[in-house]
Amino acid sequence: MYSSILTASRRHPGHLIDILQQIQSMDGYLSNQAMLKVAGFLDMSSAAVWGVATFYNQFRFTPPARKPVRVCMGTACHLAGGQLVLEAMARELKIEVGGTSEDREFSLERVACIGCCALAPVVTMKDKVYPRMTPPGVEEVLVGIKAESEAEA
Repeated sequence: MYSSILTASRRHPGHLIDILQQIQSMDGYLSNQAMLKVAGFLDMSSAAVWGVATFYNQFRFTPPARKPVRVCMGTACHLAGGQLVLEAMARELKIEVGGTSEDREFSLERVACIGCCALAPVVTMKDKVYPRMTPPGVEEVLVGIKAESEAEA
């Protein structure tokens, strides 16, 4: 399954992070099974692999949602009310920051900067940017997104 990533030339613990990044790129997250396979390949304990993976916030340990929601909390967004938008999004989606809805439709992430500071506060969902978001705007956006999802089903 990961044969293109786990090659003999990479059988050294120094390649651990790169291997984990490539697996996450392929699967969208790091499963327990994948980390056990990497541990065996590198002749490391599974605890050592888990310790490295959990140290870095770039790694996910749950399958990604179909519609990942990212709320920018960079300086401009934070000052423009990003925290209130984040709280409203968590309330409306009924998930905590870092969580995924039970149906795996939505996940909610707090990100450092999206790069749209002039449009603060900013939310992205999939590949779409929602500028100048407000707590009441969160409900409007989600009603539209949920209606699209139901129409697709």
